[in-house]
Amino acid sequence: MAYEELAKKIIDNIGGTENVISVTHCITRLRFKLKDEEKANTETLKNMDGVVTVMKSGGQYQVVIGNHVPDVYEQVLKEGNLGNAAESSEDSGEKGNPFDRFIDLVSGIFQPVLGVLAATGMIKGFLALFVAAGWLSNTSGTYQILNATGDALFYFFPIFLGYTAAKKLNLAPFIGMAIGGALVYPSMAGLSGGETLYTLFEGTVFASPVVLEFIGIPVILPQGGYGSTVIPIILSVIFAAKIEKLMKKVIPDVIKLFIVPFATLLIVVPLTFIVIGPIANIAANMIGAATLAIYDFSPIVAGLVIGGLWQVLVIFGLHWGLVPVAINNLSVYGFDPILALSFIASFAQTGAIIGVMLKTKEQKVKTLSIPAIISGLFGVTEPAIYGISLPLKKPFIISCIGGALGGAALAVINARSFIIGGLGIFGYTNFLNPAEPGLGMVPWIIVISVAGLIFGAVVTYIVGFGTLFEENKVATAQGVESKPVTEGAVIQANGETYIEKEVLASVMEGHVIPLSQVEDEAFSSGAMGKGVAVEPVNGKVVSPVTGEVTVLFPTHHAVGIKSDEGVEVLIHIGMDTVQLDGKGFTPHVKVGDKVTAGQLLIECDLDVIRDAGYSAVTPVIVTNSDEYLDVITTDEKAIKSADHLMTVVI
Repeated sequence: MAYEELAKKIIDNIGGTENVISVTHCITRLRFKLKDEEKANTETLKNMDGVVTVMKSGGQYQVVIGNHVPDVYEQVLKEGNLGNAAESSEDSGEKGNPFDRFIDLVSGIFQPVLGVLAATGMIKGFLALFVAAGWLSNTSGTYQILNATGDALFYFFPIFLGYTAAKKLNLAPFIGMAIGGALVYPSMAGLSGGETLYTLFEGTVFASPVVLEFIGIPVILPQGGYGSTVIPIILSVIFAAKIEKLMKKVIPDVIKLFIVPFATLLIVVPLTFIVIGPIANIAANMIGAATLAIYDFSPIVAGLVIGGLWQVLVIFGLHWGLVPVAINNLSVYGFDPILALSFIASFAQTGAIIGVMLKTKEQKVKTLSIPAIISGLFGVTEPAIYGISLPLKKPFIISCIGGALGGAALAVINARSFIIGGLGIFGYTNFLNPAEPGLGMVPWIIVISVAGLIFGAVVTYIVGFGTLFEENKVATAQGVESKPVTEGAVIQANGETYIEKEVLASVMEGHVIPLSQVEDEAFSSGAMGKGVAVEPVNGKVVSPVTGEVTVLFPTHHAVGIKSDEGVEVLIHIGMDTVQLDGKGFTPHVKVGDKVTAGQLLIECDLDVIRDAGYSAVTPVIVTNSDEYLDVITTDEKAIKSADHLMTVVI
């Protein structure tokens, strides 16, 4: 059944979109919060093609779909126009330390606009290249139109960030845009260079010319206005989100539609110009000065650190902390030396994959390497990192060394980027200085990037690496010497003769429970697949097979693995533990990781699970069991990690 049709039927049978308060999904099911569950046609949903079953738990109406739930979820949002009702398990609550929340906030604000920012930056970069090469005059109509195309987003950046920040902070998006629009309003921008009424803090380092007043209160505008700025609009939206929330509480429902935005804007915009903007502008200048001071202290060390660690930062999502710093530097100084130092990392990574492709004997790795190299040349290295270099370890380390050396070389030539533009080979134009004629430092940067590519390829080829797919060993959880997997053996079970496909080890130490006794119909009915459950006695969850992590839900209560033999395994720690929102769960792997049988996947705190009123019973399901003759489970009642749990037979 097409997902569109399934989504429409689900929406119709939960009482329509007007009955939905919010919707999210976990690894197997859609989780609705409904205004009235009695309006839902539960039996119709249970018998619907594409729906495994329906459950009501934890205040949620759960429609169990299976492994393709993310696709169905997207169609449910689309068909029901439920974008505003979408609820992310990752964003709910104030979990995580302040640094994690900061990175999450920054990525949520900048990630939606980064693609078009890079695209418009590329337009500006190529335009600068055409002018430098004498192919285009900066007075021509063609130049004016292309320049407007490339420059408009950056100049009106506060409006775009007002929208994305509002979406992230649950403020009405158009209020965020209106605040950003006020900051870059043409007449306000023109006042920044106008006649000075008087100067505040005259004779000090904080001397600030005042060009206008608001009901007698002095207003300080930055030179050139707030166009292209980053920090003022973000701080304003954070403040506006709190004001709007307060207004919604005190204003009667009958006039909320227009009085809430009226009151919010009337409070926030003046305060932005009077207080938030000037403070943010000072903060922006301080951040810019601090980053340049660090760079000036030792450019080479800065290049080694940023270039060498850039790919590590990408893996953990920490690079988002540097993106706004770079954009702020561009706004304050017109250039940025910080993000520029990471430029060679993608070339070193791509070179490492070239080295892998040239040396490996594994045909599958050669096949995977080609698209990874192509995307890497364009600056997109995630396929290379997650699919090849990181699992092989040595190529990833070599690429980090190449990135560090490249960053140091860029520091030596004082490389600076003048736009946020393209990546990889499309990123050379980022280094064209619009204030200077010619190609400037670009030829040197091309030479350094080619050297980084060659370094990654040659060193990886010389040093070598292991295999990615041809190892046929299973390690025990205790680190006992690994042994070959016996495949194709003839075994006897239940009076029948079978051919063994793969043996699955136990994921936890505990007591074995038949799947039929699990208190969750989605599992006990076998609709999710055949398997068994474990009542754990400790919280260490290990891999039952050698393979790849294909799914790790953000709340870390469930993980999916596809073995090298094609067996797909789902480990669901506890019942309804998605409600814990990650509390008590510590992951040790991520999606795309290669794992061996017995390798630690997740640690969970059983006391946290049970104290919250949830069962810790952990189903282990072969989700593609319909592709095999049977799944034979152990007869043992007590089991240790890495003991035989079940066998897939053909």
